[in-house]
Amino acid sequence: MNLKAQQLDQDGYDVRGFSHGLYIDGTWRPSSDGRLIDVVDPSSGAVIAAVPDATVEDATAAVEAAAKAAKGWRETAPRKRSEILRRCFELMVERSETLAMLISLENGKALRDARGEVAYAAEFFRWNAEEAVRITGEFGTAPSGSNRIVVDYEPIGICVLITPWNFPAAMATRKIAPALAAGCTVVLKPASETPLTAYALAALYSEAGVPAGVVNVLTTTSPGPLTSAMLADPRVRKLSFTGSTGVGRTLLGEASKHVISCSMELGGNAPFVVFDDADLDAALDGAMIAKMRNAGEACTAANRLYVQSGIYDAFADGLRKRMAALKVGAGPNADTECGPMITRKAVDKIDRLVKDAVGRGAKVLCGGFISEE
Repeated sequence: MNLKAQQLDQDGYDVRGFSHGLYIDGTWRPSSDGRLIDVVDPSSGAVIAAVPDATVEDATAAVEAAAKAAKGWRETAPRKRSEILRRCFELMVERSETLAMLISLENGKALRDARGEVAYAAEFFRWNAEEAVRITGEFGTAPSGSNRIVVDYEPIGICVLITPWNFPAAMATRKIAPALAAGCTVVLKPASETPLTAYALAALYSEAGVPAGVVNVLTTTSPGPLTSAMLADPRVRKLSFTGSTGVGRTLLGEASKHVISCSMELGGNAPFVVFDDADLDAALDGAMIAKMRNAGEACTAANRLYVQSGIYDAFADGLRKRMAALKVGAGPNADTECGPMITRKAVDKIDRLVKDAVGRGAKVLCGGFISEE
């Protein structure tokens, strides 16, 4: 990682020294062909870092590292695993300001939202640290009464974890923490738009005592071939994916060829309903949170607002005022309430949607144009 922009050591922890490549088997390495991915600050369009662009060969090495570490990690006492996960939580809390700034830089989200994400992300380690010592089985009597039935839960095996760009810390820790608590080793593929947070966290895991090979991190601009190669390895037994429904459908098909257990968190299209008897201020507060959390870049965002006719005018006017009052700016700025979209492609998509809506009769109450500030 070669950060070229803002200082990131607000809490005495400078992430610019974290990584120098892909994180495989506890070491930092370049991609096998030396290619790099530019990481862009959405607020300015400036390249702030470059990370390796992994190949199939690198993915194979990551699975091999996870396989090599699997026996030792699954045999590690639950109490020891718990203590390591607890230390991950503590380190995330200690370095929260640095991690928040890093998220804001590469994702563009407002710093206050990034701080909230780090706190949320850290909690997955605290929760799973407590659960690691509570993995119990079941004991019962067979219906015939002549036998005993024992159910024992074991680590499923190597887990391939694929995370999106909108919550680069939380989506990683919510997958990694339970896998580690259960005694599994993992290969994480974060989104290529926001890889720095994943690498920063990988360094933190190592410091917390996670053994080499237990967590491996790959960044790539060719996710299809890499994922296919990893899923084809019989030692990979779990796939967890957060992202679009279309990609999820493709991955489910790929995983089914190898009978791999899958956990999918796919796209949403949430409604927000306001009835005539609603508390107007409470409804407006809820709508702003539901729609504008993370600048609207969330799978849980309210994409459709249904407002009953009796309260429609008051609600629309109130929403207009609140939207117009939002402070739009660069994510790391202290007063920013709404940061930029993740990429120019995302901006252009929203612009097309607005123009399409207007063309179909919608009325713009505020905004409606691309801000170049």
